[in-house]
Amino acid sequence: MENKKEAGLQRKLNPMHVWAIAFGCVIGWGSFINPGKKFLPNSGVAGTAIAMILGALVMIIIAFSYAYMVPKYPKAGGEFTFTKNCFGKNMAFICGWFLVVAYLTNVPMNSTAIGLIVDGLDGTADILKFGFHYTIAGFDIYMGEMLFAMAILILFGYLNIIGVQKAAFVQTVLSSLLVVCVFTLCMAGIFSAKAKGINMQPVWGFDKSAAMAAGATTAEIGQYAHRGTAGVMSAILATFAIAPWAYVGFDAIPQAAEEFNFSFKKVSGIMIVAIVFGCFVYTSNNTVAAAALENWPDRVMAGDWVLLVAAEELLGTFGKVLIGVGVSCAVLSGIMGFYLASSRLMYSMSRDGYLPAWFGRVDGKYGTPKNAMIFCIIVSLSGPILGREALGWFVDMSAIGASIGYFFTCASTLITVKRHGDGTPFLKAMAVTGVVFSVAFMILQLIPIPGLSGVHFGKESYIMLIVWIAIGLVFYIQEHRFFSAAD
Repeated sequence: MENKKEAGLQRKLNPMHVWAIAFGCVIGWGSFINPGKKFLPNSGVAGTAIAMILGALVMIIIAFSYAYMVPKYPKAGGEFTFTKNCFGKNMAFICGWFLVVAYLTNVPMNSTAIGLIVDGLDGTADILKFGFHYTIAGFDIYMGEMLFAMAILILFGYLNIIGVQKAAFVQTVLSSLLVVCVFTLCMAGIFSAKAKGINMQPVWGFDKSAAMAAGATTAEIGQYAHRGTAGVMSAILATFAIAPWAYVGFDAIPQAAEEFNFSFKKVSGIMIVAIVFGCFVYTSNNTVAAAALENWPDRVMAGDWVLLVAAEELLGTFGKVLIGVGVSCAVLSGIMGFYLASSRLMYSMSRDGYLPAWFGRVDGKYGTPKNAMIFCIIVSLSGPILGREALGWFVDMSAIGASIGYFFTCASTLITVKRHGDGTPFLKAMAVTGVVFSVAFMILQLIPIPGLSGVHFGKESYIMLIVWIAIGLVFYIQEHRFFSAAD
């Protein structure tokens, strides 16, 4: 009787809310921190811009499949629901489990940037570096940073529990402020005399690991620059390979399908706008970071927060404040959005018997999947414990999970079109193209390809992937009786 009294998910989300959720998920800490950590050294200005634009085009192609499938199966769960109806229970579990890691890893990923924000805005004080500390992968983790990040994770998890409309309002404010901050910085970069005529070399990036191992000086960086056809391809693919991570979040829209208060016909437009805005933010931040600095490779080698330094060069203290507000909004909107997507996915998997029933309970007062959210909060607390050097591992995990979700969605579209006979040749072409690119992403991420450096998983990422698969097998075996009984 208690389960029957529980409320279902409430239809409280308008189009602006849903755009804010998608865009807030797409743009997190990475667009502000990765210009110096990954994008500029791996791909340079030109390679990153090309990779991000190509990635956005691929995501738009894939988005057509999502727009077709959501009205067919308008339930929380998105790709998991599509796969269940087109490929059966076992494939649905695989899709759903990898999607959980795609969404959920982004929450601790964003939380690890919170300490960096505080340090960057007041780097001399180190106000969070207190209490016991330890080192992981060469990075010091302090109790102060850990507790502060954990408090943010718990607070935003609580906001998601007490009602989707409240969470969506906060998300809309954060996403809107984020756009304003990035646009202002972009305009400053375009019109500032400091950014005119600055040399952006090496435009395709350089081999940072080799340069550091050799103890190269700034003047010697050019020896490690990516050159020739192989170098240029490697530069572009190094960033293009993580496009599923960079744009993961637009596909969070179907997870909240049961909470829309508008027509499903608007889904494709909302997705495309979120992807285009995301592409602008990634490309703009990376280009401004290089353009405003006389020698960005020097800043990269020194481990500086390159975009923050560039903003101060352009706008002084106001630039520092602008970055502080922008990256805070990016981090918090990422946490909020991926909490929502992860909890709805786990709720859907539980409701259909793929995860224990505990995950599928909806709070009678607030109409939210409270238990699934509590689980997401607990898992996310691993981020502050592992520290910022775990960011790259989380990126890899999210990228492979998103790629698998894209593959199953596009493949499910082809099956559904054949089943219903209502798809256009254009839609079929987009779905086939989406399948091809999804497989290509997985190959780039998982298989080392000679001549292409910095593209595939590192050792730690493979270990995390194996651990996640092992945990999934435990859940699968535990719930397998449901599958057998259902058959």
